[in-house]
Amino acid sequence: METMGRGLPILVVEDDAALREAVCDTLELAGQPILAAGGGDEALQVLAGSEVALVVSDVRMLPMDGITLLKEIRSRLPQLPVVLMTAFADVDRAVEAMRAGACDFLLKPFEPQALLEHVLRYRLPERIDEQGVIAVDAVSKNLFALARRVAQTDATVLLSGESGVGKEVVARHIHQCSARCAGPFVAINCAAIPDSLLEATLFGHEKGAFSGAHSSQAGKFEQAQNGTLLLDEITEMPLPLQAKLLRVLQEREVERVGGKKPVSLDIRIIATSNREMADAVASGHFREDLFYRLNVFPLLIPALRQRTGDIVPLARHFLATHGARAGRAGLRLAPAAEDALQRHAWPGNVRELENVMQRAVILATAEVVEVAALLLGAQRPVDPAAAPLLPAPAATSAGALPLGSRQPAELRDVERQHILDTLAAVGGSRKLAGQRLGMPERTLRHKLRQYRDEGFLDP
Repeated sequence: METMGRGLPILVVEDDAALREAVCDTLELAGQPILAAGGGDEALQVLAGSEVALVVSDVRMLPMDGITLLKEIRSRLPQLPVVLMTAFADVDRAVEAMRAGACDFLLKPFEPQALLEHVLRYRLPERIDEQGVIAVDAVSKNLFALARRVAQTDATVLLSGESGVGKEVVARHIHQCSARCAGPFVAINCAAIPDSLLEATLFGHEKGAFSGAHSSQAGKFEQAQNGTLLLDEITEMPLPLQAKLLRVLQEREVERVGGKKPVSLDIRIIATSNREMADAVASGHFREDLFYRLNVFPLLIPALRQRTGDIVPLARHFLATHGARAGRAGLRLAPAAEDALQRHAWPGNVRELENVMQRAVILATAEVVEVAALLLGAQRPVDPAAAPLLPAPAATSAGALPLGSRQPAELRDVERQHILDTLAAVGGSRKLAGQRLGMPERTLRHKLRQYRDEGFLDP
């Protein structure tokens, strides 16, 4: 039996006391913390007061059944995964549950290993803080451990790493873990503000200091008083302003543009750069003395390709988040799609990953997101000739499956109908169908042979 690391608990919901105890024992033996509830109402009470990683619930319960509980969870906690346990006779209800947003279902009776596989596959990763920072890979766990250590001090932090790795996420985490967490977190992108306005934006200005200054204005330094100021892309700051910034950091006081009275500062400074700071200093684009003033605690944030254990958990998180916003809370990744995500190089890092999952929410034609809906590496506009075939809008009754004219009775019927519809849409080409389904051609050929033997496909 595989042992799982401890983290957030699994909530087991089952009105049969013997089965509830058996499921809980299986999870506890695997090293997994658990919470238990004897019904839907009790489960909602538990969820109101506790954070959990996954809900495993029976379908047949009274007075609130598992489908109703699932819908309640989806409305309150759209990102929380739910796996349902059901008897084979209720498989039609399992189809309904998948449409309502269940991750998967377990057919009773099931082996302990099957339960553990579902838990490992669908549970939320351990949360590092209340902001939901996801750190599953050992490299990421070490990164956030270092961030929490420096957060206990007032040391200036210099975060470096490629564009899109999540430098602001780490900066906010440091702020939240520090004694300044009740104070403001103020961020300014030094590359996004014109040079002529950056000084006044940072330091503030007095009324009449320059044309258009109709009133006095506190700058970002003053706004961050008793909190944290993030200077994003610090290497893009012009050299004359770097000299003034150095003085502010040395004296811990700021003077507004056009002002005569300095304002004392009590803030922490965090700076970020996606450029190699030593190269910027060597080329004369960044002051050496300012670099050493900022470089008290340098922290490199690894690229996503260097912490591959985070890819799938982050992808599931983004899929749940953007799916819930789009009214598609039940979306989940196919195994082939997860494999493709793991193999991708991610030059755009976490930012690129989130973009991919947003596209998947738009392009996925079913509740399971296949490889074709990811459009990995798409740097140009979506080509209609290359995009996955989307079904034309049709007027259907509430709850109808958009996979064909009849409603399947079992989930394997749903899969078969989708495969056959896709095959027909590409004129019978197994290669094109496999690409759109995200399925190896050998697997597709095996399934088509099976459908032919069963009479669903003409020779």
